[in-house]
Amino acid sequence: MGEKSKGQVNKKKPAAKSLKEKRAAKQEKKAAKQNQG
Repeated sequence: MGEKSKGQVNKKKPAAKSLKEKRAAKQEKKAAKQNQG
């Protein structure tokens, strides 16, 4: 059971990371638009 729970945690972490990266990319795009405008 310990190994299974470890696998779930490892799977969740990258997903959260990609979400943060997507948010950062969105914020960067917004900032770029504001700078151009």
